[in-house]
Amino acid sequence: MKGDVRTDSASSRITLYRNNGHENGEVLRHEKIRPYTRKWEKNVMDTVDELDLVVKGEHSRIHQKCDVKHDVPAVFFSTGGYTGNLYHEFNDGLLPLYITSQQFNKKVVFVILEYHAWWIMKYENVLSHLTEYPIIDFSGDKRTHCFPEAIVGLRIHDELTVNSSLMGNDKTIRDFRDILDRAYWPRIRSLIQDEKREARMNMEKHVSLPSSETKMMTMEEKQDLKKPKVVIIARNDSRAIMNEDSLVKLIEDVGFHVEVLRPQRTTELASIYRVLNSSDVMIGVHGAAMTHFLFMRPGSVFIQIIPLGTDWAAGTYYGEPAVKLGLKYIGYKILPKESSLYDEYDKNDPVLTDPNSVNDRGWEFTKKIYLDRQNVRLNLGRFRKRLLRAYYHSVANESLRFRHQSQ
Repeated sequence: MKGDVRTDSASSRITLYRNNGHENGEVLRHEKIRPYTRKWEKNVMDTVDELDLVVKGEHSRIHQKCDVKHDVPAVFFSTGGYTGNLYHEFNDGLLPLYITSQQFNKKVVFVILEYHAWWIMKYENVLSHLTEYPIIDFSGDKRTHCFPEAIVGLRIHDELTVNSSLMGNDKTIRDFRDILDRAYWPRIRSLIQDEKREARMNMEKHVSLPSSETKMMTMEEKQDLKKPKVVIIARNDSRAIMNEDSLVKLIEDVGFHVEVLRPQRTTELASIYRVLNSSDVMIGVHGAAMTHFLFMRPGSVFIQIIPLGTDWAAGTYYGEPAVKLGLKYIGYKILPKESSLYDEYDKNDPVLTDPNSVNDRGWEFTKKIYLDRQNVRLNLGRFRKRLLRAYYHSVANESLRFRHQSQ
């Protein structure tokens, strides 16, 4: 909507006043929109707040005075729908917001329907790199805001990606990741300084520790730091790795340093970004937490463990987008014997032998059986082959990086 755009939150209306040559305030055009990206999912779209978009003759604007006049465009969108799920927060929200608004170079105002203060706090570091203006709570701010232009709703391309051919400036998913880098590194540096300060204080408390023992600890730490690093994204509910301890030992035996990350809803994203940005390999079982592959450096390895019945979703939502980001993607499709469902069903049951036929019965069956009730016990002999591929790739990658730095 370009021209004289004015908001009216009380009636959930956005009006564009246009000179149409008439003196009256007749409505020239009227349509409704729910400004959320998943237009193909009726169930969730029905839960999203609706806006009235109206075009009127310019003379009717005398009835609606501007309380706040902006000289930059607005982007209206909703943080309702599936917001609260990490995958959807990035796929349906942040990435489309970047795609839609980056053309304005931060000279844009975000107006949010179904505004959540926690969402603003969670993503304030990223949002500050997309707009330099205060964010407006559409229903909470009763003032009439006037804009020279408004985009209502967000553009979405594909799963967790940016299609450069649809961008006027050839931006890609890597450009979005650069935004994440700039957004989180100031906070990461602050965390590092806090840790150094705490370490100094602890060292002062333990000055009586024998110097040889101190030296030995430091040498072990340095040796560990030279190894490529694996981060396991551990799940706290279904689709857990039942032999996680044995997996950690296997990864260490292959030659990696291992860190197990258990993200909670309250875990600061900068902390997660720091861990994954400094790692060489990320391992996890298919699910929303795999969205964290966006925090990995291009050239790193992403190993996704694929439970029964999740092949298509694992590849579509995370595998293919990871390749577009520049990661080496390795999918590990479990065998029926590696699933906890193997102990629940007859060995010839379609749940084990033909998951596609079960998925064809509808999403509720997929969710109930394969997502909510399935854990995995990895065949470590099989999985070791993937780890070796990841190890050799990581060592070669580090060698290449070292050569570039030496030139």
